[in-house]
Amino acid sequence: MSEEVTRASRNASKRGQKKRKVPRGNKKKGFGHYAKLTLLTLVTIGAVGLLAGAGLFAYYASSAPKVTNAALVGTQQSEILDTKGDVVWTSGTQDRKIAAQSEIPSILKKSVVSIEDRRFYQHGGVDLQGIAGAALGDLTGSSLGMRGGSTLTQQLVKLTVFSTAASDQTLRRKAQEAWLAVRLEKKYSKNQILTMYINKVYMGNGVYGMKTAAEYYYGKSMDQLSVPQIALLAGLPQSPSGHDPYTNPTGATQRRNTVLAAMAETGAISKSDAKTYAATSINDGLLTEHPAAEQTAKLAKVSDAYLTSTIAELKKKGYDLGNDGIIVHTNLDIDIQQKAYDLANSDDSPLYWMDDEVQIGATVLNPNNGKVVAQIGGRKQDTTFGLNRATQTTRSSGSTAKPIVDYAPAIENLNWPTYRGVDDSPYTYAGTDIQVYDADHLNKGYITMRQALVESRNIPAIRTLQAVGNSKATTFLGKLGIKLDSALKPASAIGINVSTEQQAAAYAAFDNGGTYYKPQYVSSIDERNGETKKFDNPGTTAMKSSTAFMMTSMLQSYVSDSYAKFINTSSYAQGGKTGTVNYDSNVSVPTNAVSDSWFTGFTKAMSISVWTGYDSPNDPGNYLAQTASASSPQYLSLYFYKNLMQYIMTDSNRDGSSWSMPSTVDKVTKYGNTEYEVKDAKFTDPGITSSKTTSSSATTSSTLTSSVIASSSSSSSSSAASTFTGTAGNNTTTESSNSGSSSATTTTNTQ
Repeated sequence: MSEEVTRASRNASKRGQKKRKVPRGNKKKGFGHYAKLTLLTLVTIGAVGLLAGAGLFAYYASSAPKVTNAALVGTQQSEILDTKGDVVWTSGTQDRKIAAQSEIPSILKKSVVSIEDRRFYQHGGVDLQGIAGAALGDLTGSSLGMRGGSTLTQQLVKLTVFSTAASDQTLRRKAQEAWLAVRLEKKYSKNQILTMYINKVYMGNGVYGMKTAAEYYYGKSMDQLSVPQIALLAGLPQSPSGHDPYTNPTGATQRRNTVLAAMAETGAISKSDAKTYAATSINDGLLTEHPAAEQTAKLAKVSDAYLTSTIAELKKKGYDLGNDGIIVHTNLDIDIQQKAYDLANSDDSPLYWMDDEVQIGATVLNPNNGKVVAQIGGRKQDTTFGLNRATQTTRSSGSTAKPIVDYAPAIENLNWPTYRGVDDSPYTYAGTDIQVYDADHLNKGYITMRQALVESRNIPAIRTLQAVGNSKATTFLGKLGIKLDSALKPASAIGINVSTEQQAAAYAAFDNGGTYYKPQYVSSIDERNGETKKFDNPGTTAMKSSTAFMMTSMLQSYVSDSYAKFINTSSYAQGGKTGTVNYDSNVSVPTNAVSDSWFTGFTKAMSISVWTGYDSPNDPGNYLAQTASASSPQYLSLYFYKNLMQYIMTDSNRDGSSWSMPSTVDKVTKYGNTEYEVKDAKFTDPGITSSKTTSSSATTSSTLTSSVIASSSSSSSSSAASTFTGTAGNNTTTESSNSGSSSATTTTNTQ
């Protein structure tokens, strides 16, 4: 009773109390509230992300390339074509054979599925479960080398319509690949897709498809292969070069055994059989000779250097000929290429090659667009894709450097006219006791720049480079595509390390009026998705039109008036320059023997640069001798140029006319000869002291003549001549002297 009273009293007391209101905003929010809010936010973000991703996927899928049946079953080999459209090289060494479904053994299908796509028969083209499993396998190291989440169907799509170029590895491509894989699964059966993959995949050594691979590696049909041999083939596509049984037997064995283990896990073979097969030698049944591949290699020899340069250009563009299955259209003129090859290699060649060790590098290009039409990288070579001497930059150019290092920069920067006096008095490299000599060991005092070039005199060339300055000469070379590994020195005036490819393109800029075109091999590419990519080569301004014309005129004089005049002809106008590199005086070789012989020349239609010499010029007997006969080894580059240019210019459609003087140049008569000046430009001219000058036969077609023009202050060949100042515009050209110090250790005479 007391308990009831007490409870009643408490209740009455509570009823009497006034309830205190808690402001709504001050109520505490519990964990559940925030959890719900977070979950709602994540769901919203996820939904938006899914919608955006779906929209982006749909957008990418809508622009996916078409996959035709012909493309799916067609060749995966890449081809390189010449200008006629004829195939000159293919990435496959054998004819690719297509296998019918009935030809493919069940054990081969199981091996491919086991290692590449275990859920192949369950998924619809894209395997989300496989992607997750592959990621987990990569973390645990139990993926058995499988290709991640990429299904066999996706791989077939990639092999058919997409390239392996780095620029093609995008989200767009991945989305399109997945979309097309799903569509393929709806159109073709699993066996059809697997058959197309087995027929298309690259198997190394230029072989495509497993039927062809069975014959290439084992000389058998697929149903005659042993299980270890089948496992090797199934494992090759992941890395054809890394698992090549010929070049990497250890890697091939490891990959084959990985496939065997995968086959055991999927039940294709027993675990005990897998262990037995893994003990089999990788060389079991492997062929050691491939007649078809050897025949293909012989055919590729004619265009070997050109192909090497083409493939190098393709790699820079991001293409892989072994995997992309592209059609490459090049600028190769196979007729000119064959002629060049025969001149260098044929036993019936009109050139006198002393022995098979004498080598050559040559590049032929169109000066009006930079298209390389032919290239020779060596002679008497036994292998394809060997050393390409046409593009190597390890040999000195000799005097072929003088036009691009010395005289053209002087015209460009100092406005020197073609008759400008240049000093041929004795010269010693600064800071040394090393004296420079000309080929005749004479000094002629001040002679015209044209005469200095025609006689290929070294001392005037060095002094000209000093007048221009190393910085301006380097800049000029850079505009011609020549980037030197080291700074210019005084000796650079008479020789720099350069390739025939670089020189042919550099001289072409004189030829075409001053535009430099980067040497170009590939004109267009047909990709597997049906698109064609064309490659333009617009060119850049390398020099003034006045510089180009005046240098061309001087180089014409060189062809008509120097010792190289035996290549001269009235059939077409041409210019050019020789270059030879002498030995140290302490090397035991005959007098006048040289290690390198160059000639770079051009017509309006073609520019050709040629190098000849030995790979090891310091070995006993490896020198180019100078003889009185027309077959002198030193003349090999000249004769190669002469014969090849004559062949090229027999085409009446090729322009053999002479060059027209641009409006930026004035023609003048100086020292009894036709010469040229930069129009309205200021320049300084010390005049000449020599009693002989070279005629401008480039315009008069005359032979070498002499004019007696003596300066009033001339008393000796080494004295300073009087200064002649030409007309000028508003600017005055300042000539700078930059002698520097030379690291030369030998006396170099070049011609």
